[in-house]
Parts: sequence; structure tokens; C-alpha cells
Amino acid sequence: MKVVLGWRTWNPFVIFNQFASFFSKGSERSNLAKKQILYSFFLKAISVVIGLLFVPLLLHYLDAERYGIWLTLTSIVGWFTFFDAGLGNGLRNRLTEALAQGEQQLAKEYVSTTYAIISIIFIVVLIVFYCVNPFLHWNEILNTSLVPAKELSLLALIVFTFFLLRFIFQLIGIILMADQRPALNNAFGPIGNIVSLILIYILSLTMKGAFVIMGFVLSIVPVIVLLIATFFLFRKRYRYLAPSIKNIKWEHTHSLLGLGVKFFLIQIASIILFTSSNMIITQILGAEQVAVYNIAFKYFQVPVMLYGIIMTPIWSAVTDAYFRKDFAWLKNTLTKLNKFSLLVFVGIIFMLIASPYVFSYWVGKKIDIPFAVSATMALYAAINVFLSPYSQYINGMGKLYLSTRLVVIIFIVYIPLAIILAKSPLQLAGVMLATCIINILNIPFEVYQTNKLINQKAHGIWNK
Repeated sequence: MKVVLGWRTWNPFVIFNQFASFFSKGSERSNLAKKQILYSFFLKAISVVIGLLFVPLLLHYLDAERYGIWLTLTSIVGWFTFFDAGLGNGLRNRLTEALAQGEQQLAKEYVSTTYAIISIIFIVVLIVFYCVNPFLHWNEILNTSLVPAKELSLLALIVFTFFLLRFIFQLIGIILMADQRPALNNAFGPIGNIVSLILIYILSLTMKGAFVIMGFVLSIVPVIVLLIATFFLFRKRYRYLAPSIKNIKWEHTHSLLGLGVKFFLIQIASIILFTSSNMIITQILGAEQVAVYNIAFKYFQVPVMLYGIIMTPIWSAVTDAYFRKDFAWLKNTLTKLNKFSLLVFVGIIFMLIASPYVFSYWVGKKIDIPFAVSATMALYAAINVFLSPYSQYINGMGKLYLSTRLVVIIFIVYIPLAIILAKSPLQLAGVMLATCIINILNIPFEVYQTNKLINQKAHGIWNK
């Protein structure tokens, strides 16, 4: 059977065989990464579509100000991710190394110890928050008088509780990524989002404007999905890694935290960059502007997320290759990733050109997105895509000494710079421009260090 397309004749069986051979050529590590990328693209496409549907649904269910309040509140709660002290990423690298050596008992001890440490940390944090929350003035924190104080306090309690529980249960995703199988981890988000979307749609028909109930639904569903996944994976595929009290080895704490603390410092920088912006906007420009900022951010995050699909299996693959001293694979893969980055840049430019029409169709006249905001969002997306391969290589190799020193610059520069630019005529665009400036500062250091590492010429600070 043949299908004629213009002047060429294509045999679908030949095309299928060529497509299949793409996933069988090359090293086992590369083939596994290719398959995970393919599966993840499909899952991420679903996630992106659902995310785009959520925006008009929540705007309709609430309003622009309440939606901005919700985004700011979840951003504030996101600050508490730093309490894991980088243990999740520390586990990812240590577990990948143990599995590469065939040390299943050591791997099980790493998993059990990490679950124990993180559970203790977050239970303590949760108890402290329950004690402090009644004294927090959420109306002032969120700069709003639209929602009653008691309602905001209850909403904060719900969001915070399930956020911490999700942070514990999402360790199963770290295990999947360490085993170079991120596609299954990427499935948890779309499943939870589909369920949440259906439930919020039902609420919009029956109880429109029920802020606390909406927060409860959006907070509990991801936890339930992760809990079910954890139960079944530890009963089946990862039975040999299932955490147990007898396998908690506190002596591994230093090994996990030694690397984890470095990730912890980098996580703090990420929290400052990606969550404090909502608070700055809320306090200076108002909660409604948070919705404008985040809608534009969500749109230009699409290419970043799609590129992130390719990057997801790269981290653990780099750890595996570096441990086995497969530098030829590391060089070849980095070259391919950089070439693909150029294609993504072109896509970002087209997205910027089309942005006024997309926003008009997507959210209608409820939200006005200035083109200056879109331009800075596009610039950020391009910088993020360019840096991503180098960041994954550095993270995968665990050479984080320099990165943790650069974090100090972020602490000193970002927040005052973002405030100054937010108060300038740039306003919203200025906040994202501050983020772009911070990221540009990292480019020469990350590129130079990565090239030193893969060419086995890294010494001193570049090899720590």
C-alpha cells in the first residue's frame, strides 16, 4: 500500500521501520532516553492543553483578582520547597550511581533514609505552620480585601497541608528519574490535572465562586494520584527499593546531604526567581496584575516545557555516563542538544509574533497582555532553553560548587532589581527583565564549566 503526496511516493511501512530503527540505533542509554522523550512528549502535550484550558475556566469560576490571589498564595507556599534541603536531587544522583553499580541494597538504604529525613522535616514544618497560621494576616500579605480573612486563612491551611504531603509522596518520581524512566513520572501531572479539570468544571456549574472548595480540590487531587502511584510501584516494579524502617541508615545522611545542600542553595535561587515575582507584583502593581503576568508566563513556558521533556532523562543519563567515563557520549549528546536549541529559538520568535492573536482568542477581553511583557517572556524562554543542557550536565555530574557561589549574586541582585524595574515604566515587563538579567549572568560560567568537564580539563573550582 502506498500513499501519494505530491511528486514523492511514500511507503508507510518503510517510514515506520525507519522510525522504529531510530529507537534501536545507538547506545542502550541513548535508546532509553529517546523512548522516554517520545512518551513524555505525548504526556506533556496533554498537560499543556489541560493547563491552557484551566486558565479561562478558573477566570470564569473566580475572577481576575481571586485568580491572582490563588496564584500568589500557591507561589508563597512554593517557598517551602527549600525545606527538603536538596535531598530529592541528592537522592536522584546517589540512586543513579548505586543502580549503575548494581548496589540494590545501598539503593534501598538511600531511598529509605531519604523518605525518613524528609518526612520528619515536613511533619515538623507542618506543625509549626498550624501554630503560626492563626496569627498571619493573609489579607495584608496578599494585598486584598475581596476575600474574608477567615476564608483566606483556611485556604492557606489547606494548600499548605497538601503541598507538604505532595512533596513527600513525589519522591517516587525522583526514583523513576534516577532509573531513567521519567515518562511515567510525567504521567502523574496530566492524570491529576484531568481529574481536577473535571471536578472544577462540575463546581463551576453547581457552586461558582467557592474559593476554599476549589483550593481543596486542586490541592488534594495531586496527592491522591501520587499516593496511588507510590503504593503500586513499590508493590510491583520497585519492590526491591520499597522503603522500610530497618533500611534507614542515618550514616547515609551525610552522603545525601553533602550533595543535597548544594542543590538546596540552587533551589533557593529558583524560589526567589520564580515565586517572589508574584509577591512583588501583588504588593506594587496589585493582585490582578499577577494574573496578567502568569498567563503570559504560561504561554511562553510551552517551548520551555517541551524542551524540558528532552532534558528530563538527560540528567540521570549524564550521571550514568559520567560515572562510566563515557565522555564521547557526553560530547555527542551536548552537540545535538545545542542544534535542537536553535530550532526552539525559531519557534519562540513565531510565538512572540502570534502572541496578541493567541491571547485574544485564549482569554478574550478579560485580560490585556502588553506586548512588552510578551517580549521579555520570550527572551526568558530563549535564555532558559539555551542554558538547560549545560545546567543538566552540571547537575548530573554533581559539580555544583561554582553554581552555589553564583547563587549569592542572585540573593543580592534579584529582588531589589525586580522592585526597581517594577516601579519603572516597564512595570510587569520589568519584573521578567530582572529575571532575564540574572539568568544571562550564568551563561558564560555554565558553558565554560561544562566544556571543561566533558573534555576532562576541569580543575579547581570548575571540578568541584
